[in-house]
Amino acid sequence: MKLALFDAGSGPRTGVVTGDQIAATGVEGSMIDLIAGWDSFKGAIVKAAASAQRHPLSSVRLLSPVPRPGKIFAIGLNYADHIAESKMETHANQVWFTKAQTSINGPFDPILIAKAGQFVDYEVELVAVIGKGGRNISKADAGSHVFGYCVGNDVTERFWQHRTPQWSLGKSFDTHAPIGPWITTADEAGDPHALGLRCFVNGEKRQDSNTANLVFNVWDQIEHLSQAMTLEPGDIVFTGTPGGIGAAMDPRQFLKAGDIVRCEIDKLGAIEATLIAEA
Repeated sequence: MKLALFDAGSGPRTGVVTGDQIAATGVEGSMIDLIAGWDSFKGAIVKAAASAQRHPLSSVRLLSPVPRPGKIFAIGLNYADHIAESKMETHANQVWFTKAQTSINGPFDPILIAKAGQFVDYEVELVAVIGKGGRNISKADAGSHVFGYCVGNDVTERFWQHRTPQWSLGKSFDTHAPIGPWITTADEAGDPHALGLRCFVNGEKRQDSNTANLVFNVWDQIEHLSQAMTLEPGDIVFTGTPGGIGAAMDPRQFLKAGDIVRCEIDKLGAIEATLIAEA
């Protein structure tokens, strides 16, 4: 099932996407409420979506499926080709940073180039959305704690990222975490470690890889994070980007106002944004 947050003119509602149409789930509350109560809501959602008014996707605005996650974590240096282009070594331990809640952006909303940050780069990533929360989750059980997956762009301001040893500020500019276009539930997505992912800038393919190439796979990541903190429904995990970033090109190619960035992942859809300069 594909679950989205959409606005057809009367405010945000959760919806079920079928083909090129969307129908409201009928569930009151946020996407996080829906995720947390999924076992209770699923049957009613299936029935409601079958009989509810359908809207063409072209007539609604798709919003970030989780506008205010409790936590947003992202792993760095998690594809071998990206490690090589970054002139780094593969770490024995996972390298994590956070992105601010205010960096979350809709799947087709503009991405801001801030006045204070002119070196903006793209990073296509598989995003895992936590369903059943918990601590000390084993690798063997990690899959049962993922509600679903979506496409993400870990937009990064490179100067702010690298001028200190800690990356979070450079990763947390407003609008720099677009996700969507919807959440594809884990049962429909299938194996998260067999998905092709690509990023295009103005139609030029810049990144092209497969989640089979993750250094630490999704189950490794959930096991590791949950040793430190309780994972909760709706938490967001950016799982790493492959090689092909603009900062590694010769000459370096940072995003500029008017550029269009498209990120796509097999089975999950695509997100696309135009870059705009802060006034």
